[in-house]
Amino acid sequence: MNRFARSSAIMALFLSCCVSACDPAEKAQGASQGASQNEEASLRKLVAEQTEAWNRHDAAAWSKAFAPDAEFINIVGTIFSGRDEIQKRHALLFESVFKDSHTEVTVRKLRLIDSNVAVVDTDHVVTGYAALPPGVQATEQGVLRTRMRYVMKQSGGMWSIVAGQNTDVKPAPAPPSQPAPASSGG
Repeated sequence: MNRFARSSAIMALFLSCCVSACDPAEKAQGASQGASQNEEASLRKLVAEQTEAWNRHDAAAWSKAFAPDAEFINIVGTIFSGRDEIQKRHALLFESVFKDSHTEVTVRKLRLIDSNVAVVDTDHVVTGYAALPPGVQATEQGVLRTRMRYVMKQSGGMWSIVAGQNTDVKPAPAPPSQPAPASSGG
């Protein structure tokens, strides 16, 4: 499948998910509360395993949850197509600038669209890095905060990431400077 077709398929999946999420009739037909709790637990486990893999600097383990044809947009907007490319890129990062890094990941929002599609938003706090990619600034001294969004699909009882995007949280802007008050002559 070429990049355009794959991107179009992912966008169609995402848009259909958004429409389904707004349709109360489809929500009523969704999985039982117990099933959705099981799915949520599975998704949180996947995120936890990926976090542990990052902290071990294990690119193969970090990338294993991606579907073979997944697309990932990294922090600077580069698109990586396929699990193999995602793994290779992260192996390079783990051998260099993120070699001694540590991340803490919090699931900010988890939305089951139906029994086999989910959108998972996470907040990442990365420390211990040697450098950051060009154009990326630390959110605060020695801390990089990012937000990751994954579109996940379940097939054969296993969840996989079909699309992901990582966005850095920009540092807070400096407060505007106040003009000096005019002196009242003297």
